[in-house]
Order: sequence, then structure tokens, then C-alpha cells
Amino acid sequence: MISALLLLALRAAPFPIPDSPFPLQDTTKGKAVYVKWCAGCHGDGGAGDGRAAAHMLPRPRNFTGAVYKIRTTASGQLPTDADLMRAIDDGLPGTAMPAWKGRLSDAERRDVAAYIKTFSAFFADTSQHVAALKFSSEPSGGTGANALKTGRQFYDSIGCRKCHGDQGRGDGPSAPTLKDDAGFPIFAADLHQSWRFRGGGSTGDIYHRLRTGLDGTPMPSFSDLIDQKFLTDEQLWRLAQYVRSLSPPEPPEVQDVIHAPQIAGPVPASPDDSVWGRVGRYWFPLVGQVIRKSRWFAPAVSGVWVQALHDGRTLALRVSWDDRTQSPDSAWLGFEQRVLETVAGDDSGPPPPKAQPWPDQLAVQFPRHLPESPAAMERPYFLMGSETDPVYQWRWTSTPRRSVAGLARGIERFDTLPGVVAGQARFDHGEWRLVFTRALATPDTANEVQLEAGRAIPVAFFAWDGSSGEHGSRMAVSTWYFLALDRPTPPGVFISPVLAMLVTLGLGLVVVRRAQGGRRGTVRAGRQR
Repeated sequence: MISALLLLALRAAPFPIPDSPFPLQDTTKGKAVYVKWCAGCHGDGGAGDGRAAAHMLPRPRNFTGAVYKIRTTASGQLPTDADLMRAIDDGLPGTAMPAWKGRLSDAERRDVAAYIKTFSAFFADTSQHVAALKFSSEPSGGTGANALKTGRQFYDSIGCRKCHGDQGRGDGPSAPTLKDDAGFPIFAADLHQSWRFRGGGSTGDIYHRLRTGLDGTPMPSFSDLIDQKFLTDEQLWRLAQYVRSLSPPEPPEVQDVIHAPQIAGPVPASPDDSVWGRVGRYWFPLVGQVIRKSRWFAPAVSGVWVQALHDGRTLALRVSWDDRTQSPDSAWLGFEQRVLETVAGDDSGPPPPKAQPWPDQLAVQFPRHLPESPAAMERPYFLMGSETDPVYQWRWTSTPRRSVAGLARGIERFDTLPGVVAGQARFDHGEWRLVFTRALATPDTANEVQLEAGRAIPVAFFAWDGSSGEHGSRMAVSTWYFLALDRPTPPGVFISPVLAMLVTLGLGLVVVRRAQGGRRGTVRAGRQR
């Protein structure tokens, strides 16, 4: 009887459900967000086959298999909700996936994360116990010589160099063979560009990737090596610290102006001259050329480092950039063919071109003439000028190794000029270092820019990686920036403030002494009275 009454009471007055600490998610609203912002890349059904996918490398995530690269869970496990939210919020650097935090509301991002999970039955499997790994704290001393030495030892011993290369620029012996689980070509990460790491570029982020692996890619988890006592957790942290040390301490900030100081001696012609170690470096990002067919949405060169100096007569411009191979390289022809077959070059969908031994190339671009007024910054069309308003360029190619100057009248036409621009280049462990030198003033004032100190000189950059099939209009481009040839600081700039300070101090002492003398005279006069 008591049991029956209790059952009736429970039915009549059910216990209140406690409030959830997590806001409710609405998959219906999430679908609307997905269709508007995500389906173009990831596809209506979440299979990573949206209309834009054919132009991307790496390809957008296929949600139907529930295989995710960036997780805090063990390899082979589903990501946590927090993992999904982080990818949506922060994006995935080095890919076409942008950060949506600030573009979509908190509710929209939560709802779309819930909707993404509906594409795979694995998320509905109640037997799946999704739990983040327990990560240890970073040990101290990570920037010390002993810690980095230990990290480098394990970088070699566990085979990182096979894919990432001896110096970590993604140029290891296995790099030309790499592909993801879907069969698409994949680049080994360039460990010198931590700001492009998927999932973050801090030491902790790198350690997490080493523990979890990047599912769906050749990058494995190394947690099992800890379980097998091949290395300790602290040693894996040392490896993460070594990898982080290969990149600058902070992500490079893009600046508009390259400052070229004036030096007393002759400018260096060699890219490895010790003088360059004392000259500021400037980072300029490059993007795919997507304006003219054949378009290129997956440039291999993501940016260039630029340095410059002059001696009052000659300019030396040093450009360095990461490139996995010294093209042409027959070992990369197979990889090049897979890239060409994967990445569509334009909207009409012609058959992909055949892999060929294309060289690496770089171009530095200027207008033919500086604006008459420093305040007027009219510039030619940034994409190699036009037929009626050509641009002046320095071009370098790896094979045959040469540098030339000329006029570009659009992408299709380049007319070489007799003017001399010298160039020396060196390729070393996945990095090109190139120095152009040219006189500031030349006889051909009609076609060659006259480089003047104290003026803002427009400059732009173009790069081609031959082993990725880049040639012609398939290239990486920048917008216009500026080069400034600094004048030496006149001695008067330093002397004048010192003299002014001394004069002011002297006048002050005179005033003080006169005032003191006046007070003493007044005191004496008072005593006499």
C-alpha cells in the first residue's frame, strides 16, 4: 500500500531536474548556421565535399567518419565538446578554416557544434566514453641548452626527422610520400612556423599533439612510447620544447615598411654574410593567386622574410623563405602530380596538368617611377601591372640559376631589360636565401625605378614552388608594401640636444647665482640699517 501511494506521489509531483551548467544546444538552429556558413566547404551532408573543397589543401574535415585531428582525447577516440568548440572558436591555422569566435554568437557556435555531431552515429553511441587525457605540467628550464639538447636527441631517435627533416622544415626523406587517410597529399608541418600549427603553437599545444597524434594523418601518438618506457613524460616535454624553439618567440607582426639602414662599407652580396645577422627582418605573408586563370588556392610558400641595407650607392635586398625541396627535384614529381590532381586550378575544371620539373622562382616588384609627390601613393596594378602601366621586376629562378630585371605587363608577358641586377642564392635544409644587389641610380630612368633615400618605395613579392607544380599564374602573391632607404643620422641630431641641455643648465646656474647674490645684498643692507 505504501509503495503504491509513493508511486502515485512521484507521478503527481516529479522531482525537479537540476539546472545544467551547460547551455542547451539546438541542432535545428545549428543546421541553419551550418548551411549558411559551413556547407560551402564541408558539404551539405558533412562529407567534406562542398563546392569550395576541390580548391583546398588540406581538404575540409569529413564529419561523417568522426575522425578529428585536434583533440585532447587519446588517438582513435572522439573529441570532447570542448575540443569541437575550440576548433570552431579559434579556427585551424594553416588551413582555410577561420576562427568563428567574434563572427558567430556563443549560441550559434554551440548549436552548430551540436549539429556537426549528428553527421556521425559514433557520437550517439552510448558505449563511447569520451574523456580528455590527463596532461602533466610543463617542466621548468625548457629554454636551457640541456633541455633543448635532450629534445633534439629524441627528435632524432623517435623518427621526427623522417618527415619533418633534419632542421624541421618539412623536408624529410618521407615527406614526398605523405598522404592522409583519404588519399590526399599532405605536407609535413614546417616546424619553423608555429603560428601555423593546427591546434596552437605553444609548447603545451605541441606536447598535447605529441600525446594525442593527429588522427587521419601520418602523425602518430607517442603516448605508447611513454607506456613502453621508451621515453619519459618529461622527455616528451623536452621534445615539445625543442620543436617550439625552432620558431620565433612570438608570431611575426606584418609591418608595412622595410627599413634599409645605410652602412659605411660595401653592401654584402652573399646571403650568408655575417652582416645580415645585425639587420632587422620583416615578415610578409603570401596568398594564392586566385584572380586570373589558372587560379591557385594552395600556395606552398606562405610568406617571405625580407632584409635590406644600402651604402648610399647600392641596395642589397635579402629574401629568405621555407621551401621543402630545391626544385626541380625528381623525387617530388609523384607528390607534385598528386597535388595537381587534388587542387582544382580554376572554375572550368580542365584536366589537371602533368607534373613537370619546374624550377623554384621569386620576383620582387617595384613601380617604374616613384610618385612625384611623396604624399601621392598611386601604384600600378599589384598583380604584375598591365599592358599600359607595366611594373619593374627583379626575377630569380633556380634552374638555370640566374637573376634578371625586366618589365611585367601582366602575368603573361615579361620583357627582359639590359640593366644588371645581381643575385646570389643558397638552399640549405629546406630554406632558400637570396640576395639581390643593384645600384640605386641607373641610366635607364624610363624603365628602371630610381631608388632614393628618404622615399617610400612600393614593393611586392611573388614566389613559385616548382615541386608543387607552381609556374605561370599558379603562384603565391603579396600586396604592395614599402621599402625605405634610411639616411645616416647626422651628428648634429645627437649633439644639438646635448648643447641645448648644457646651455639651459648654464643659464639656470646664472639665474640662481644672481638670485642668491641679490638676497645676500638685501641681507647686508638690512644689517647696516
